[in-house]
Amino acid sequence: MIPVQGYKDKQVAVLGLGRSGLATAAALTAGGATALCWDDSPEARAQAQAQGLVIHDLTRGNAFDDVAALIVSPGIAHLYPAPNPIIARAWGAGVPVDNDIGLFFQSLATGAWSEFDRAPQVICVTGSNGKSTTSALIHHVLSEAGVASQLAGNIGTGVLAIDPPGEGGVVVLELSSYQTDLARALTPDVAVFTNLSPDHLDRHGGMGGYFAAKRRLFSEGGPDHAVIGVDENEGAYLANQMVASPNDMRLIRVSVAGKLTGPGWNVFARKGFLSEYRKNKQVGSIDLRAIAGLPGTHNHQNACAAYAACRAVGLAPRAIEEGLASFAGLPHRSQLVATRNGVAFVNDSKATNVDAAAKALAAFQRIRWIAGGLGKDGGIAALGGALAHVEKAYLIGHSARDFALQLGDTPHEICETMERAVARAAADALDGETVLLAPAAASFDQYPDFEKRGEDFIAQVARL
Repeated sequence: MIPVQGYKDKQVAVLGLGRSGLATAAALTAGGATALCWDDSPEARAQAQAQGLVIHDLTRGNAFDDVAALIVSPGIAHLYPAPNPIIARAWGAGVPVDNDIGLFFQSLATGAWSEFDRAPQVICVTGSNGKSTTSALIHHVLSEAGVASQLAGNIGTGVLAIDPPGEGGVVVLELSSYQTDLARALTPDVAVFTNLSPDHLDRHGGMGGYFAAKRRLFSEGGPDHAVIGVDENEGAYLANQMVASPNDMRLIRVSVAGKLTGPGWNVFARKGFLSEYRKNKQVGSIDLRAIAGLPGTHNHQNACAAYAACRAVGLAPRAIEEGLASFAGLPHRSQLVATRNGVAFVNDSKATNVDAAAKALAAFQRIRWIAGGLGKDGGIAALGGALAHVEKAYLIGHSARDFALQLGDTPHEICETMERAVARAAADALDGETVLLAPAAASFDQYPDFEKRGEDFIAQVARL
């Protein structure tokens, strides 16, 4: 646990008692503060009270008397589409609003660090797609190389629940736009931006607000090294904002769209080969094609970003290559579930938007595609040419019929349920084809989260 610094003998309100909220309350208590906890859910309040936490009704008119700060869980809207009423009440009372990421950076360094020859480092990864895989890949490569590494944030453990890092340790954090948008302290040693595509636009008031939330990790954080995917305009702009000259080695540009040139530090992948260039000279190369845990161009981009981040903290190319080769991939992200009669079954339930689905579709040939759920603005109209490899689509969930209208000449069948979709796709599939779950939609119409949707896919495949 990271005890929170700066609030000893003070009262701090905690709004939202999920994983991060409970970890925040415990870390505040460990730092000598009194955590005043609230959640709209009576069940969540009862669970927190059973753990010995103080329940404090933040809806009361005088709820913020003698409160030093309000710490908000990432799922709670603080500005768009409308501020949560409790957050608005904190503004009116002049109470600072923060989140667990801000508390983490505020509290991480301690006096013990002065005794270290090598201070701990923090690598933060953000972006629209690939940030979970990139974060896990960095953590895996570091661990395989013998570096003490912890993975937390939007993946796995809450940031305040990890152990204080020791000498030379590295903390890898996956950060969503919800987390970067509100944190009052952001000071990573290495900041990674994978890519940007439309997502969570209602929460950020549009694409500009969404990008601004991601950009804060760099503009507010001032990282020692910035690893930035430059294949979209926003990434190219952000990369330009981070340099003082063309040969500024604090920036590492990443691309899978083509070869990067120039006197700076570049990492890119072409035709399955990763290359590292410094000052226009090649200093590293890895063949990514045979790595089963990293199929497709989108995963090659993740590999480039992870490679660059690991180079930024001092790992040698050979050590990184060995770590990449042993990476098995993450559940629900291009996860090979089974092979049956020459047909591969792949679970990419995390492909919750059109861009992520397009990248999954590009990674395989001859696809039986399971898609649908709670569709986002525009549905799947933007997929266009990405459907070229689809033999037939099997549509599920709330948006199945809307998706069907946008498929054009692509053969399709409305199945509604995962059980029927898997059964029908498996019955139709031929040797050499792939049954791919890449929904291009949220899961909340039929499942509590994308993990449960992926688990249902796996269970239905197992039934075959």
